[in-house]
Amino acid sequence: MLRAVAPPPHSPARPARAAGPDRRRTSARTVLRSVLEHGPVARSTVARLTGLSPASVTGHCARLAELGLLREASAPRRSGGVGRPHLPLVDRSRLVVGGVHVAVPYTTAALLDLRGRVVAERRPPHPDTEPARVLERPAGGLAELLGRVPQRRPLGVGFAAGGWVDRAAGTVVDHPLPGWRDVPARTVLRARTGLPVHVDGHTRALADAERLFGRTARGGRSAPHLFAGNIVDAAFATHDEVHHGPRSQAGAIAHLPLAGGAEPCACGRTGCLQAELSERTLCRRAREAGVCDGRDPLHVVDAAAAGHPVAARLLRERARMVGRAVRLLTDVLNPESVIVTEIGVIHRPDCLAALRGELDPARAATVTPTSFPESTVEGRVPLGPRSAPGVRDPAGEPGALTLVAQPAGAVRQPHHPALRRRQLRRPAAPAAPGHRRR
Repeated sequence: MLRAVAPPPHSPARPARAAGPDRRRTSARTVLRSVLEHGPVARSTVARLTGLSPASVTGHCARLAELGLLREASAPRRSGGVGRPHLPLVDRSRLVVGGVHVAVPYTTAALLDLRGRVVAERRPPHPDTEPARVLERPAGGLAELLGRVPQRRPLGVGFAAGGWVDRAAGTVVDHPLPGWRDVPARTVLRARTGLPVHVDGHTRALADAERLFGRTARGGRSAPHLFAGNIVDAAFATHDEVHHGPRSQAGAIAHLPLAGGAEPCACGRTGCLQAELSERTLCRRAREAGVCDGRDPLHVVDAAAAGHPVAARLLRERARMVGRAVRLLTDVLNPESVIVTEIGVIHRPDCLAALRGELDPARAATVTPTSFPESTVEGRVPLGPRSAPGVRDPAGEPGALTLVAQPAGAVRQPHHPALRRRQLRRPAAPAAPGHRRR
């Protein structure tokens, strides 16, 4: 049992005051998150951790239990053997969420449990860059993975991609590397799986992963996340929410000028962040220097680990430029901490030191690598599911927590046979209207 500790006055666990269904949706998320983080845990402890009333916690727990997200332990635990018994609440490990992440060379399809742990995954290469064909493979891959774990029941699918991704519309508006424009990712995946689909940009999904499951951003009030892979972009979380902005355009930093940058950019200028920091640039420089074949940035890391001095220098130089990009973000945002996903910083302490060397000492100490080093190399991972159904709520999109907050919402019968066997049941309609995922 977790020792009951009251949250500090500004703890993000304490839900913001809001009116009507929005407040109930936030409270339901808060209860589930508290159980996921601290369970098994008594309802009275959940009330103290979240700042909600005991009656509110009991009501949310009842609905979460009806949806199969929580259950109470069969044997109650007593505090000192006297008084009313505490009934610990635990999440049901049989529930999973699907994840699809579109990277440049291939797409990852994965199943994760509600704690963000990978249950199964596969990474089919792209047959070509035509969106429908690219998305068809992970949709079939999810059905195949579910066939391997028949005891698991899917709640929904999280989709993440680089470029400009409109979360509310469920659309990849512009992804320059594969040449995608206005791709209705949510509609395509929902048609092929019959499950609720949450769509977001990969860096915002990764920022949510850090906020929910990471080492440093959990409970923090402000933390930008800088992603430097084939795509270079950023996300910013404050007070337990990732900022999206109108049409989810927040974090588009690819064409900000970088001090000391001289790499020509497709936009016609030189020194843009993405042109300078892209892994394609790193690979090209490694190829020109004779370090490796220059097709995979991990080959540069491997060469540096084997003692190749030029490879190590290229990685440190890139890390220093990433440090200058971090300085741009921190000068504008003044955050509590900064999280960086960059291949050199992930794998080499000298690269992290080079990055921090571009910042003043007090700020440098707040910069940390991603909490998911094995899952985020080159952005080729299922980032979406970590912020997918069962954890947060997309705007207006049905999913596990939408059903918590709006029990009358329906989840459609999955089309694929492997998904159809795990049909999601529609909960009973509430006695009163007003109840209602990211």
